[in-house]
Amino acid sequence: MFALSITTHKFFLLASKQHNFFMTSPILINKQLKAKHFYYFTLNKLKLVVSFLVITSVVFSQTEDTTLSPASLKKLSLEDLMNVEVTSVSKRPEKLNEVASAVQVITGDDIRNAGIKTLPEALKLAANLQVAQVNSSQWAISARGFDNVLANKLLVLVDGRTVYTPMYGGVFWDVQNVMLEDVDRIEVISGPGGTLWGANAVNGVINIITKNSSKTQGLYADVSTGNTMPVQANIRSGGKIAEGLTYRVYGTGYQLASTVDTVNKGLKAGKSAQDQWAMIQGGFRTDYTAKKDQLSVIANMYYGKPNPDGTVPVTTSGENAVARWNHTIGQVGDFQLQGYYDHTWRDFGNKFTEDAKTFDMEWQNRFRLGKRQTVTYGGDVRGIHHEVADIPGFGFTPANKMLYLYSGFLQYEAMLIKDKLRFTLGAKLEHNSYTGLQYQPNARLTYTPTKRNTIWGAVSRAVRNPSRIDREFAVSLSPTLPLEMGTDSFKSETVIAYELGWRFQASKKVSASVSSFYNSYDNIRSAEPGKGPLGYPYPITYGNGVKGETYGVEVSANAQVTSWWNLRGGYTFLKKNLWDKEGSKDLNNATAESADPMHQFLIQSNIKLPYHFQFGTVVRYVGELPRPVPKGYIGLPLKPAVKAYTGLDLKLGWNYKCLELSVVGQNLLYNQHREFQATTTIREIPRSIYGRIACRF
Repeated sequence: MFALSITTHKFFLLASKQHNFFMTSPILINKQLKAKHFYYFTLNKLKLVVSFLVITSVVFSQTEDTTLSPASLKKLSLEDLMNVEVTSVSKRPEKLNEVASAVQVITGDDIRNAGIKTLPEALKLAANLQVAQVNSSQWAISARGFDNVLANKLLVLVDGRTVYTPMYGGVFWDVQNVMLEDVDRIEVISGPGGTLWGANAVNGVINIITKNSSKTQGLYADVSTGNTMPVQANIRSGGKIAEGLTYRVYGTGYQLASTVDTVNKGLKAGKSAQDQWAMIQGGFRTDYTAKKDQLSVIANMYYGKPNPDGTVPVTTSGENAVARWNHTIGQVGDFQLQGYYDHTWRDFGNKFTEDAKTFDMEWQNRFRLGKRQTVTYGGDVRGIHHEVADIPGFGFTPANKMLYLYSGFLQYEAMLIKDKLRFTLGAKLEHNSYTGLQYQPNARLTYTPTKRNTIWGAVSRAVRNPSRIDREFAVSLSPTLPLEMGTDSFKSETVIAYELGWRFQASKKVSASVSSFYNSYDNIRSAEPGKGPLGYPYPITYGNGVKGETYGVEVSANAQVTSWWNLRGGYTFLKKNLWDKEGSKDLNNATAESADPMHQFLIQSNIKLPYHFQFGTVVRYVGELPRPVPKGYIGLPLKPAVKAYTGLDLKLGWNYKCLELSVVGQNLLYNQHREFQATTTIREIPRSIYGRIACRF
């Protein structure tokens, strides 16, 4: 967990509005400061205890397609599904059963069958992600550990557009929204993806891909309401302009009710946290498809009112546009050119604002050398104009900054033994405004002894570049009394990852995958004390004084039990050890980098019933989040920060011709339960029941 330092009660509220900045503010003080203007919260070193490793046999699905519609996917056998194509691993279509990576896929059907409301909620269907809801609008989402509200080691893309804030290098999940009916698939890669995707793809990549507009023709509309969702509505219209040229326009909006506050409301503890979340979004997509070319233009605008601390709502708005051109060069290769613009604006409610404008241009070319060799290369140029409006004692210096990122990559693939053994070697060189040139290589080997078995291994290096909070953030009582600050000496965090996996089809009705990993981290963020008056350790500066390791196993599987019953699910075991480097005096004792469950388990069931009924079930078990153990502590074991819990979601739907009716229940086993513990807010997620009506014309 994380330590917290704030100068006044005003900063408690501000910290919450800023995705709890001070949750990651690495401060741990063991003595109470006597100054009347501020005080401390102290948490100490976390020790994770290894108890057991259980690998189950029925787990998470990897049945996805890049071009097939949901209706056609239902008709595929599991053998066909293992041969559908994914694109995120190599930036090119490749068969799922040949992919040399731990990739799991959430399909549009999976989302609909589970009755999902929002995009972050849909990511709970990926067993290789750590996903926890913090309050109505905030989420802690990561892969292979280091999970918190400000997680910064996971790269997220929406239709090719990277979504993250340079403020802390992570994702504001309360503005990431798509019309879920239009999602084709979500590809979730566990493990580094820096060679192709660049910095921050340290522990994984989430690639959210919406359908080509040719697959969303006609009119669609739905409306939902329930106890935790006063209203959600979606409308979309798609059509054909000319041969090969199609479009869709859409609008979506929702208002989500509050979670339950268990701490901060005094006598009203256990009542509504008043952190309701409202958002509207609209946009369009147009696609042109010819024999050798495909062009896509996607644009969105949104406005939101999350209220994470339950007082003054945060105001968010933004717009973005992506243009992409794919060209096939005969039988020898292909070319892609993509550009996007992304503008985000956020008012945290205390006169502290963020304004970020991102301009990005990316290209790649792939060509074959003979029959068994392929070369892929490309480059990317990105500029981010980032501006904040500071408040006294809290902000960034300078307030207005232009950040640049330049990169180029080269990847070579060779089929060493035809249809059996493939070797991949690649590297990315990337220059950022803070630490200059960084390199991110990887090597992968794929062995396919039979059409139903693939064994793969990989070694990769990835980096997390410094964000503005690492270098330019400061908290102070006065210009001459700094409390906490970033420094120019903060370096990029690094990981070297070793992976080994096996993907197989046991029969025509059962497919599975097992992936193991060992990650070695260096230069993880630490809180280094200064030499302030009266022996107080101020100013506290951000350093790179922590090293660590994680290791674990991820299992996934799909079982077509009968023609009308499908099971998919996953199990993940994760162990993490962090320690101070020699010479570091990290005040957090290497505990300030997340709270992660050791065990996770997921099963999703979908049953087609007679008379056009459908029954979906999601069972999700998440292990406890341990509480940090103070250094030198002797006594009874501490209670976990968050207890293990089991979630149960049910959906009963009826679909006939153009009409669909459904009733969904979520978190049915508890009146309310906690999924994550932030420092300034402890919220519990209530049981949810809602109904939906949808029409397609």
